Amino acid sequence: MPSTRPSAHIATQRAVSRRHFLRGAGIVMSLPFLDSMLPAFARAATGGAPTGANAKPRRMLGICNNLGLLTDQFFPTDAGRNYTLSPYLQSLAAHRNDFSVFSGVSHPNVDGGHPADICFLTAAPHPGSGSFRNTISLDQHIAEQIGVHTRFPSLTLGVNTRSRSLSWTGTGVAIPPEDKAADVFKQLFIQGSPAQVAAQIRKLDTGRSILDTVAGQTKELQRSVTARDRDRLDQYFTSVRDLEQRMQMSRAWEHTPRPVVHVPEPLDPASPKAYMEKVKLMYDMARLAFETDSTRSISLLLDSVSSPAIEFGDHKLSDGYHNLSHHGKSEAKLSQLKTVDEWHMKLLAELFTELKSIQEDGEPLLDRTMILYGSNLGNANTHVTTNLPTLFAGGGFRHGQHLGFDKEHNYPLPNPFVSMLQRMGIETDKFASATGTMRGLQMT
Repeated sequence: MPSTRPSAHIATQRAVSRRHFLRGAGIVMSLPFLDSMLPAFARAATGGAPTGANAKPRRMLGICNNLGLLTDQFFPTDAGRNYTLSPYLQSLAAHRNDFSVFSGVSHPNVDGGHPADICFLTAAPHPGSGSFRNTISLDQHIAEQIGVHTRFPSLTLGVNTRSRSLSWTGTGVAIPPEDKAADVFKQLFIQGSPAQVAAQIRKLDTGRSILDTVAGQTKELQRSVTARDRDRLDQYFTSVRDLEQRMQMSRAWEHTPRPVVHVPEPLDPASPKAYMEKVKLMYDMARLAFETDSTRSISLLLDSVSSPAIEFGDHKLSDGYHNLSHHGKSEAKLSQLKTVDEWHMKLLAELFTELKSIQEDGEPLLDRTMILYGSNLGNANTHVTTNLPTLFAGGGFRHGQHLGFDKEHNYPLPNPFVSMLQRMGIETDKFASATGTMRGLQMT
């Protein structure tokens, strides 16, 4: 008599390890998440979706530009889903349905002007007071809850930082940001003895890709995975090579003799005036870290206060970034600030495009990545810390809207933090001074 017991499902296809790396000459390189990293029985049961700790991994990138944006150019003049894109948001028009704009929001009791940047992800009150002590930042709270699932619980990044940071521990200690993209790249993709790492860096400087070191394993891996995974790997390896090439070009200037001129010593190419180039590289680092699932929580401080007369594209500012922000309604200064802000929006649009082009388990990476972009200043000219220009993108929310709140009596900016935590799978109904989840922000 035939057995009525259900037959056991035997996995016949070997899965690639979830923590699979490519190795060669002492070098270790992380890989992005692939379908082939799931056991065959798990794929059969879930249709290819990760399970357990890896079930639809969610990610968070918090970005603070501590000189803000010209709000009359950033905020739409009307609210709702049919709002008219503002001049700045025109740069993001292709992604209209991928982000929401917030106006009339701020951190309750966070004052003090420039010092408020360290509270952008903490919302700790009165940062300018003598008795101030910071609290845990959003990214570190996430790291405490789910950081065990990735190689790095979190990454703390910065551009032109003066040891300032967005990331703070539960005991109020600042986590120093990494402000060199090359060092971040090394941490993410190169592991070995100091001598081996130094040798690989020298190869990068001469144009040799890290992928050359692991070429044999790369080919073997591509033969053993699915067609969709091969496309994913091709996309990933192409992005790594492109990033390496940009870094090589940037580093080459450090080894190029400087012309002799009879003027005071200028800032070298590695100086803060390469601000926008650094921003782009840090966006690349964040994207690659998420793509490889190296971490799911990143903070990035764009320290514009310490940036000089920056150069980008065909533009060169006539004054330091900070001085321009105190424009006093000068048309000449406002014109330059507008150019800077528009470039920020351009780089943000590029980041959105790249994250949308990367597929993870058949879903755009942007749909699994929450990006909070904003500032601690609503008006850098007067150091106002209310009505903060804020943009929230990705993460699987129903976007395409301008949520406009009372510009005099602001809505708590920590409220979206609670929504973000819940989207990360963290069960909570509070964070800092939040009064609940974000009103009008719905998950898909």
